[in-house]
Amino acid sequence: MKASDVVFKTVRQLSELIQTGQTSPTELAEIFLDRLDRIGPKYNAVVTVTRERALEQAKKAEQPIRSGRALSMLHGIPYGGKDLLATAGIPTSWGAAPFRNRVFDYDATVVTKLEKAGAVLCAKLAMVELAGGMGYRQPNASFTGPGRSPWDRETWTGGSSSGSGAAVAAGLVPFAIGSETWGSILSPANNCGLAGLRPTYGRVSRHGAMALSWTLDKLGPLCLTADDCGIVLEAIAGRDPDDPTTTDQAFRYNKSDVSEKTYRLAVLKGALDYVDEDVRANTQAAINVLRRFASIDEIEFPDLPYEAVTRTILSAESASAFEEFMDEGGPAGLTAPEDRHPYARSAISAQDYIRALRIRTKIARIADDLMAPYDAIVAPSRATPATRIGMDFRGVILGSAKDTMGAVGNSAGLPAISVPSGFSRDGLPTGIQFMGRAYDENRVIAVARAYQLRTDWHNQHPDAVMP
Repeated sequence: MKASDVVFKTVRQLSELIQTGQTSPTELAEIFLDRLDRIGPKYNAVVTVTRERALEQAKKAEQPIRSGRALSMLHGIPYGGKDLLATAGIPTSWGAAPFRNRVFDYDATVVTKLEKAGAVLCAKLAMVELAGGMGYRQPNASFTGPGRSPWDRETWTGGSSSGSGAAVAAGLVPFAIGSETWGSILSPANNCGLAGLRPTYGRVSRHGAMALSWTLDKLGPLCLTADDCGIVLEAIAGRDPDDPTTTDQAFRYNKSDVSEKTYRLAVLKGALDYVDEDVRANTQAAINVLRRFASIDEIEFPDLPYEAVTRTILSAESASAFEEFMDEGGPAGLTAPEDRHPYARSAISAQDYIRALRIRTKIARIADDLMAPYDAIVAPSRATPATRIGMDFRGVILGSAKDTMGAVGNSAGLPAISVPSGFSRDGLPTGIQFMGRAYDENRVIAVARAYQLRTDWHNQHPDAVMP
Protein backbone atom coordinates (compact mmCIF):
# COMPACT_ATOMS: atom_id res chain seq x y z
CA MET A 1 0.00 0.00 0.00
CA LYS A 2 1.26 3.49 -0.88
CA ALA A 3 1.62 6.35 1.58
CA SER A 4 -1.05 8.26 -0.33
CA ASP A 5 -3.53 5.50 0.54
CA VAL A 6 -3.15 5.93 4.31
CA VAL A 7 -1.72 9.36 5.17
CA PHE A 8 -4.45 11.71 6.45
CA LYS A 9 -6.85 8.83 6.91
CA THR A 10 -8.69 8.99 10.24
CA VAL A 11 -8.21 6.43 12.97
CA ARG A 12 -11.58 4.92 12.10
CA GLN A 13 -10.63 4.64 8.41
CA LEU A 14 -7.22 3.14 9.16
CA SER A 15 -8.78 0.64 11.54
CA GLU A 16 -11.11 -0.54 8.77
CA LEU A 17 -8.16 -0.96 6.39
CA ILE A 18 -6.37 -3.07 8.99
CA GLN A 19 -9.42 -5.16 9.92
CA THR A 20 -10.20 -5.93 6.27
CA GLY A 21 -6.62 -6.91 5.50
CA GLN A 22 -5.95 -4.05 3.07
CA THR A 23 -2.92 -3.05 5.12
CA SER A 24 -1.09 -4.33 8.17
CA PRO A 25 0.28 -2.76 11.37
CA THR A 26 3.84 -3.30 10.12
CA GLU A 27 3.11 -1.72 6.74
CA LEU A 28 1.52 1.29 8.44
CA ALA A 29 4.40 1.61 10.88
CA GLU A 30 6.95 1.59 8.06
CA ILE A 31 5.08 4.30 6.14
CA PHE A 32 4.80 6.64 9.11
CA LEU A 33 8.33 5.93 10.39
CA ASP A 34 9.62 6.93 6.96
CA ARG A 35 7.65 10.20 7.07
CA LEU A 36 8.85 10.93 10.59
CA ASP A 37 12.45 10.50 9.44
CA ARG A 38 12.12 12.46 6.18
CA ILE A 39 9.61 15.18 6.95
CA GLY A 40 9.73 15.57 10.73
CA PRO A 41 12.97 17.62 10.80
CA LYS A 42 11.47 20.25 8.45
CA TYR A 43 8.99 21.18 11.18
CA ASN A 44 11.11 20.51 14.30
CA ALA A 45 8.40 18.04 15.20
CA VAL A 46 10.36 15.03 16.43
CA VAL A 47 12.80 14.35 19.25
CA THR A 48 13.19 10.58 18.83
CA VAL A 49 11.89 8.18 16.18
CA THR A 50 11.18 4.99 18.12
CA ARG A 51 11.71 2.66 15.17
CA GLU A 52 12.78 -0.49 17.03
CA ARG A 53 9.93 -0.32 19.52
CA ALA A 54 7.40 0.55 16.81
CA LEU A 55 8.27 -2.39 14.59
CA GLU A 56 8.25 -4.75 17.57
CA GLN A 57 4.79 -3.52 18.62
CA ALA A 58 3.50 -3.64 15.04
CA LYS A 59 4.64 -7.22 14.56
CA LYS A 60 3.07 -8.21 17.88
CA ALA A 61 -0.21 -6.59 16.76
CA GLU A 62 -0.51 -8.70 13.62
CA GLN A 63 -1.41 -12.13 15.05
CA PRO A 64 -4.55 -10.95 16.91
CA ILE A 65 -5.62 -9.13 13.74
CA ARG A 66 -5.29 -12.31 11.68
CA SER A 67 -7.30 -14.15 14.33
CA GLY A 68 -10.04 -11.52 14.32
CA ARG A 69 -9.27 -10.47 17.90
CA ALA A 70 -8.43 -6.78 17.60
CA LEU A 71 -7.97 -5.18 21.01
CA SER A 72 -9.59 -1.89 20.04
CA MET A 73 -10.05 0.46 17.13
CA LEU A 74 -6.49 1.67 17.82
CA HIS A 75 -5.04 -1.80 17.25
CA GLY A 76 -2.09 -1.40 14.85
CA ILE A 77 -2.46 2.39 14.56
CA PRO A 78 0.80 4.41 14.78
CA TYR A 79 0.98 7.42 17.11
CA GLY A 80 3.39 9.88 18.69
CA GLY A 81 3.70 11.01 22.29
CA LYS A 82 4.74 14.38 23.62
CA ASP A 83 8.25 14.06 25.04
CA LEU A 84 7.13 14.61 28.62
CA LEU A 85 5.76 11.04 28.73
CA ALA A 86 8.17 8.52 30.24
CA THR A 87 9.10 5.66 27.91
CA ALA A 88 11.27 2.81 29.18
CA GLY A 89 14.68 2.76 27.53
CA ILE A 90 13.91 5.73 25.26
CA PRO A 91 15.07 9.27 26.13
CA THR A 92 12.48 11.59 27.66
CA SER A 93 13.77 15.16 27.45
CA TRP A 94 10.83 17.30 28.60
CA GLY A 95 11.89 19.51 25.66
CA ALA A 96 14.88 20.74 27.67
CA ALA A 97 18.53 20.49 26.67
CA PRO A 98 19.72 19.52 30.19
CA PHE A 99 17.55 16.36 29.98
CA ARG A 100 18.02 15.42 26.33
CA ASN A 101 19.78 12.11 27.19
CA ARG A 102 17.78 11.23 30.33
CA VAL A 103 16.16 7.77 30.22
CA PHE A 104 13.50 6.34 32.53
CA ASP A 105 13.04 2.62 33.21
CA TYR A 106 9.22 2.68 33.02
CA ASP A 107 6.38 3.83 30.78
CA ALA A 108 3.85 6.52 31.58
CA THR A 109 0.38 5.11 32.23
CA VAL A 110 -0.93 6.68 29.00
CA VAL A 111 1.77 4.88 27.02
CA THR A 112 0.95 1.60 28.76
CA LYS A 113 -2.79 2.00 28.08
CA LEU A 114 -2.21 2.72 24.42
CA GLU A 115 0.01 -0.34 24.11
CA LYS A 116 -2.73 -2.45 25.71
CA ALA A 117 -5.11 -1.03 23.11
CA GLY A 118 -2.71 -2.18 20.38
CA ALA A 119 -1.46 1.26 19.31
CA VAL A 120 2.09 1.53 17.98
CA LEU A 121 4.44 4.19 19.42
CA CYS A 122 6.46 5.62 16.52
CA ALA A 123 7.94 8.82 17.97
CA LYS A 124 8.57 11.05 20.94
CA LEU A 125 7.43 14.47 19.78
CA ALA A 126 8.98 17.87 20.37
CA MET A 127 7.67 20.34 22.93
CA VAL A 128 8.43 23.68 24.52
CA GLU A 129 11.08 23.19 27.20
CA LEU A 130 9.57 22.11 30.51
CA ALA A 131 6.13 22.69 28.93
CA GLY A 132 6.62 26.43 29.36
CA GLY A 133 7.27 26.13 33.09
CA MET A 134 9.95 28.80 33.03
CA GLY A 135 7.65 31.40 31.45
CA TYR A 136 8.79 31.46 27.81
CA ARG A 137 7.55 34.20 25.47
CA GLN A 138 8.51 33.05 21.97
CA PRO A 139 8.53 29.81 19.91
CA ASN A 140 12.29 29.23 20.02
CA ALA A 141 12.08 27.67 23.49
CA SER A 142 13.11 24.11 22.75
CA PHE A 143 16.44 22.52 21.94
CA THR A 144 14.78 21.00 18.85
CA GLY A 145 13.94 24.48 17.55
CA PRO A 146 10.60 26.28 17.16
CA GLY A 147 7.65 24.16 16.09
CA ARG A 148 6.99 25.06 12.46
CA SER A 149 3.54 24.69 10.95
CA PRO A 150 3.07 22.57 7.81
CA TRP A 151 0.68 25.29 6.62
CA ASP A 152 3.49 27.87 6.66
CA ARG A 153 6.95 27.01 7.99
CA GLU A 154 7.42 30.62 9.09
CA THR A 155 4.54 30.30 11.57
CA TRP A 156 4.40 28.56 14.92
CA THR A 157 2.50 25.38 15.70
CA GLY A 158 1.66 26.63 19.20
CA GLY A 159 2.87 25.56 22.61
CA SER A 160 3.67 23.61 24.48
CA SER A 161 2.55 20.54 22.50
CA SER A 162 4.29 22.00 19.45
CA GLY A 163 5.58 18.74 17.99
CA SER A 164 2.31 16.91 18.59
CA GLY A 165 0.46 19.53 16.53
CA ALA A 166 3.02 19.59 13.72
CA ALA A 167 3.25 15.80 13.50
CA VAL A 168 -0.47 15.21 13.03
CA ALA A 169 -0.92 18.19 10.70
CA ALA A 170 2.00 17.01 8.55
CA GLY A 171 0.70 13.44 8.37
CA LEU A 172 3.66 12.05 10.30
CA VAL A 173 1.33 10.14 12.66
CA PRO A 174 -2.45 9.65 12.62
CA PHE A 175 -2.77 10.96 16.19
CA ALA A 176 -0.63 12.24 19.03
CA ILE A 177 -0.84 12.73 22.77
CA GLY A 178 -0.31 16.26 24.07
CA SER A 179 -0.77 17.95 27.41
CA GLU A 180 -2.53 21.11 28.53
CA THR A 181 -2.08 23.20 31.62
CA TRP A 182 -3.45 26.31 29.95
CA GLY A 183 -3.85 26.21 26.17
CA SER A 184 -1.26 23.62 25.17
CA ILE A 185 -3.70 21.30 23.38
CA LEU A 186 -6.21 23.82 22.06
CA SER A 187 -3.53 26.22 20.79
CA PRO A 188 -1.74 23.68 18.53
CA ALA A 189 -5.16 22.42 17.37
CA ASN A 190 -6.06 25.98 16.36
CA ASN A 191 -2.74 26.75 14.70
CA CYS A 192 -2.46 23.43 12.85
CA GLY A 193 -6.06 22.87 11.74
CA LEU A 194 -6.67 19.84 13.97
CA ALA A 195 -9.09 18.45 16.51
CA GLY A 196 -7.66 18.73 20.00
CA LEU A 197 -9.40 17.47 23.13
CA ARG A 198 -8.65 18.69 26.65
CA PRO A 199 -10.29 16.15 28.97
CA THR A 200 -11.75 16.83 32.39
CA TYR A 201 -9.08 17.11 35.08
CA GLY A 202 -8.53 13.64 36.49
CA ARG A 203 -10.03 11.84 33.49
CA VAL A 204 -6.59 10.69 32.23
CA SER A 205 -3.72 9.50 34.43
CA ARG A 206 -0.62 11.69 34.51
CA HIS A 207 1.60 9.04 36.09
CA GLY A 208 4.91 9.13 34.24
CA ALA A 209 4.24 12.57 32.75
CA MET A 210 6.29 15.61 33.70
CA ALA A 211 4.50 17.69 36.33
CA LEU A 212 4.14 21.38 35.60
CA SER A 213 1.12 22.22 37.74
CA TRP A 214 -0.36 19.37 39.79
CA THR A 215 -3.88 20.79 39.94
CA LEU A 216 -4.03 22.02 36.33
CA ASP A 217 -2.16 19.47 34.15
CA LYS A 218 -4.18 17.30 31.76
CA LEU A 219 -3.24 14.84 28.99
CA GLY A 220 -5.29 14.53 25.81
CA PRO A 221 -5.26 13.70 22.09
CA LEU A 222 -4.56 15.75 18.97
CA CYS A 223 -6.25 14.11 15.97
CA LEU A 224 -7.70 14.77 12.54
CA THR A 225 -11.33 14.70 13.73
CA ALA A 226 -13.45 14.98 16.84
CA ASP A 227 -14.48 11.35 16.30
CA ASP A 228 -10.84 10.27 16.52
CA CYS A 229 -10.48 12.21 19.78
CA GLY A 230 -13.31 10.17 21.29
CA ILE A 231 -11.73 6.91 20.18
CA VAL A 232 -8.36 7.82 21.70
CA LEU A 233 -9.83 9.18 24.92
CA GLU A 234 -11.65 5.91 25.58
CA ALA A 235 -8.31 4.08 25.39
CA ILE A 236 -6.40 6.40 27.75
CA ALA A 237 -9.08 7.38 30.28
CA GLY A 238 -9.69 5.69 33.61
CA ARG A 239 -8.73 5.29 37.22
CA ASP A 240 -5.04 4.74 37.94
CA PRO A 241 -3.77 3.89 41.46
CA ASP A 242 -0.48 5.54 40.53
CA ASP A 243 -2.29 8.86 40.06
CA PRO A 244 -4.62 9.53 43.03
CA THR A 245 -6.22 12.48 41.22
CA THR A 246 -7.81 10.22 38.60
CA THR A 247 -11.57 9.79 38.71
CA ASP A 248 -13.56 6.63 39.35
CA GLN A 249 -15.99 7.69 36.63
CA ALA A 250 -15.47 5.42 33.63
CA PHE A 251 -15.49 6.87 30.12
CA ARG A 252 -16.98 5.06 27.15
CA TYR A 253 -17.07 6.94 23.89
CA ASN A 254 -20.62 7.44 22.64
CA LYS A 255 -20.24 7.22 18.88
CA SER A 256 -23.96 7.19 18.11
CA ASP A 257 -25.29 9.07 15.10
CA VAL A 258 -25.39 12.84 15.60
CA SER A 259 -26.80 13.85 12.20
CA GLU A 260 -30.37 14.39 13.40
CA LYS A 261 -29.74 15.57 16.95
CA THR A 262 -30.32 19.11 18.16
CA TYR A 263 -28.30 20.88 20.81
CA ARG A 264 -28.48 23.86 23.07
CA LEU A 265 -25.36 26.03 22.92
CA ALA A 266 -24.22 29.33 24.38
CA VAL A 267 -21.78 31.92 23.11
CA LEU A 268 -19.71 33.74 25.68
CA LYS A 269 -20.50 37.46 25.66
CA GLY A 270 -17.54 39.41 24.33
CA ALA A 271 -15.89 36.30 22.86
CA LEU A 272 -15.48 38.06 19.51
CA ASP A 273 -14.17 41.33 20.94
CA TYR A 274 -10.47 42.02 20.43
CA VAL A 275 -9.85 39.02 18.22
CA ASP A 276 -8.24 38.92 14.79
CA GLU A 277 -10.56 39.98 11.97
CA ASP A 278 -10.34 36.62 10.20
CA VAL A 279 -10.93 34.74 13.44
CA ARG A 280 -14.04 36.83 14.03
CA ALA A 281 -15.37 36.19 10.52
CA ASN A 282 -14.69 32.45 10.68
CA THR A 283 -16.24 32.13 14.12
CA GLN A 284 -19.36 33.97 13.02
CA ALA A 285 -19.60 31.69 9.99
CA ALA A 286 -19.21 28.67 12.27
CA ILE A 287 -21.97 29.95 14.54
CA ASN A 288 -24.24 30.25 11.49
CA VAL A 289 -23.55 26.58 10.74
CA LEU A 290 -24.28 25.67 14.37
CA ARG A 291 -27.68 27.38 14.13
CA ARG A 292 -28.73 24.69 11.65
CA PHE A 293 -28.83 22.11 14.44
CA ALA A 294 -28.69 24.06 17.69
CA SER A 295 -30.30 26.89 19.58
CA ILE A 296 -27.75 29.49 20.64
CA ASP A 297 -27.98 31.89 23.57
CA GLU A 298 -25.50 34.46 24.83
CA ILE A 299 -24.16 34.09 28.37
CA GLU A 300 -21.74 36.02 30.53
CA PHE A 301 -19.50 34.92 33.37
CA PRO A 302 -19.66 37.22 36.40
CA ASP A 303 -16.76 39.60 36.95
CA LEU A 304 -14.01 37.57 38.65
CA PRO A 305 -10.21 37.48 38.22
CA TYR A 306 -10.27 34.27 36.17
CA GLU A 307 -6.92 34.74 34.48
CA ALA A 308 -5.15 36.04 37.58
CA VAL A 309 -6.38 33.05 39.60
CA THR A 310 -5.23 30.52 37.01
CA ARG A 311 -1.91 32.28 36.51
CA THR A 312 -1.23 32.40 40.26
CA ILE A 313 -1.90 28.68 40.68
CA LEU A 314 0.19 27.81 37.65
CA SER A 315 3.12 29.98 38.66
CA ALA A 316 3.18 28.82 42.28
CA GLU A 317 2.89 25.14 41.45
CA SER A 318 5.46 25.25 38.66
CA ALA A 319 7.92 27.01 40.96
CA SER A 320 7.44 24.17 43.44
CA ALA A 321 7.63 21.45 40.78
CA PHE A 322 10.97 22.76 39.50
CA GLU A 323 12.37 23.96 42.84
CA GLU A 324 15.28 21.51 42.87
CA PHE A 325 16.04 22.17 39.19
CA MET A 326 16.18 25.91 39.84
CA ASP A 327 18.20 25.57 43.05
CA GLU A 328 20.80 23.55 41.15
CA GLY A 329 21.12 26.21 38.44
CA GLY A 330 19.39 24.10 35.78
CA PRO A 331 17.70 27.02 34.00
CA ALA A 332 21.11 28.26 32.83
CA GLY A 333 21.16 25.34 30.37
CA LEU A 334 17.78 26.11 28.79
CA THR A 335 17.38 27.38 25.24
CA ALA A 336 15.20 30.49 25.52
CA PRO A 337 17.02 33.42 27.19
CA GLU A 338 13.94 34.40 29.21
CA ASP A 339 13.72 30.87 30.62
CA ARG A 340 17.13 31.15 32.25
CA HIS A 341 15.87 33.58 34.91
CA PRO A 342 12.52 32.21 36.20
CA TYR A 343 12.95 33.00 39.86
CA ALA A 344 10.16 35.60 40.08
CA ARG A 345 7.68 32.71 40.05
CA SER A 346 8.89 31.52 43.44
CA ALA A 347 8.09 34.94 44.90
CA ILE A 348 4.33 34.25 44.92
CA SER A 349 3.21 34.21 48.53
CA ALA A 350 1.42 31.33 50.20
CA GLN A 351 -1.36 33.79 50.99
CA ASP A 352 -1.89 34.58 47.29
CA TYR A 353 -1.81 30.90 46.35
CA ILE A 354 -4.37 29.92 49.00
CA ARG A 355 -6.60 32.84 47.99
CA ALA A 356 -6.43 31.69 44.37
CA LEU A 357 -7.42 28.16 45.37
CA ARG A 358 -10.41 29.48 47.31
CA ILE A 359 -11.56 31.65 44.40
CA ARG A 360 -11.11 28.69 42.05
CA THR A 361 -13.67 26.74 44.08
CA LYS A 362 -16.11 29.60 43.54
CA ILE A 363 -15.27 29.72 39.81
CA ALA A 364 -15.96 25.99 39.42
CA ARG A 365 -19.33 26.30 41.13
CA ILE A 366 -20.35 29.35 39.09
CA ALA A 367 -19.24 27.74 35.83
CA ASP A 368 -21.16 24.55 36.54
CA ASP A 369 -24.35 26.42 37.38
CA LEU A 370 -24.06 28.72 34.36
CA MET A 371 -23.37 25.89 31.95
CA ALA A 372 -25.98 23.47 33.31
CA PRO A 373 -28.68 24.32 30.71
CA TYR A 374 -26.28 23.92 27.78
CA ASP A 375 -24.50 21.17 25.90
CA ALA A 376 -21.48 23.41 25.37
CA ILE A 377 -20.19 26.96 25.38
CA VAL A 378 -18.79 28.19 22.06
CA ALA A 379 -15.85 30.54 21.45
CA PRO A 380 -12.84 30.95 19.17
CA SER A 381 -10.08 28.52 20.10
CA ARG A 382 -7.56 31.34 20.01
CA ALA A 383 -7.72 35.08 19.33
CA THR A 384 -5.39 34.87 16.32
CA PRO A 385 -4.17 32.38 13.74
CA ALA A 386 -0.61 31.11 14.16
CA THR A 387 1.96 33.79 14.92
CA ARG A 388 5.20 34.23 13.02
CA ILE A 389 8.36 32.45 14.12
CA GLY A 390 10.50 34.88 16.10
CA MET A 391 7.59 36.93 17.41
CA ASP A 392 6.73 37.36 21.06
CA PHE A 393 3.44 35.47 20.84
CA ARG A 394 2.20 36.97 24.12
CA GLY A 395 2.48 40.43 22.59
CA VAL A 396 0.25 39.88 19.57
CA ILE A 397 -3.06 39.27 21.33
CA LEU A 398 -5.13 42.21 20.22
CA GLY A 399 -6.24 45.06 22.45
CA SER A 400 -7.49 43.96 25.85
CA ALA A 401 -8.47 40.43 24.81
CA LYS A 402 -8.97 38.02 27.68
CA ASP A 403 -8.76 34.24 27.62
CA THR A 404 -11.73 33.77 29.93
CA MET A 405 -12.63 30.41 28.38
CA GLY A 406 -9.09 29.10 28.84
CA ALA A 407 -8.81 30.40 32.39
CA VAL A 408 -12.20 29.07 33.51
CA GLY A 409 -11.81 25.78 31.68
CA ASN A 410 -8.36 25.01 33.03
CA SER A 411 -8.80 26.30 36.56
CA ALA A 412 -12.10 24.39 36.94
CA GLY A 413 -10.75 21.36 35.03
CA LEU A 414 -13.48 21.38 32.37
CA PRO A 415 -13.36 19.48 29.05
CA ALA A 416 -13.11 21.32 25.75
CA ILE A 417 -12.49 20.41 22.14
CA SER A 418 -11.17 22.59 19.33
CA VAL A 419 -11.89 21.81 15.68
CA PRO A 420 -11.06 23.76 12.49
CA SER A 421 -13.34 26.66 11.57
CA GLY A 422 -11.71 27.91 8.37
CA PHE A 423 -8.64 29.78 7.18
CA SER A 424 -7.30 33.30 7.37
CA ARG A 425 -6.62 35.33 4.26
CA ASP A 426 -2.99 34.19 4.61
CA GLY A 427 -4.08 30.55 4.44
CA LEU A 428 -3.62 29.79 8.13
CA PRO A 429 -6.12 27.64 10.05
CA THR A 430 -8.46 28.96 12.73
CA GLY A 431 -10.41 26.97 15.29
CA ILE A 432 -13.65 26.98 17.23
CA GLN A 433 -13.91 25.42 20.68
CA PHE A 434 -16.74 23.76 22.57
CA MET A 435 -16.42 23.63 26.36
CA GLY A 436 -18.64 21.54 28.60
CA ARG A 437 -19.27 20.66 32.23
CA ALA A 438 -16.98 18.28 34.09
CA TYR A 439 -17.09 14.72 32.68
CA ASP A 440 -19.20 15.82 29.72
CA GLU A 441 -16.62 14.86 27.07
CA ASN A 442 -19.18 12.84 25.11
CA ARG A 443 -21.40 15.86 24.85
CA VAL A 444 -18.75 18.31 23.58
CA ILE A 445 -17.40 15.69 21.18
CA ALA A 446 -20.92 15.13 19.84
CA VAL A 447 -21.40 18.85 19.16
CA ALA A 448 -18.02 19.02 17.42
CA ARG A 449 -18.87 15.93 15.36
CA ALA A 450 -22.19 17.45 14.33
CA TYR A 451 -20.35 20.60 13.25
CA GLN A 452 -17.80 18.56 11.27
CA LEU A 453 -20.60 16.67 9.51
CA ARG A 454 -21.66 20.02 8.05
CA THR A 455 -18.21 21.48 7.26
CA ASP A 456 -15.16 20.32 5.34
CA TRP A 457 -12.30 22.19 7.03
CA HIS A 458 -10.98 19.04 8.71
CA ASN A 459 -10.54 17.34 5.33
CA GLN A 460 -8.13 20.00 4.08
CA HIS A 461 -4.41 19.37 4.56
CA PRO A 462 -1.20 21.26 3.76
CA ASP A 463 -0.07 20.78 0.15
CA ALA A 464 3.59 20.80 1.22
CA VAL A 465 3.26 17.44 3.00
CA MET A 466 0.80 15.61 0.78
CA PRO A 467 2.09 12.08 0.05
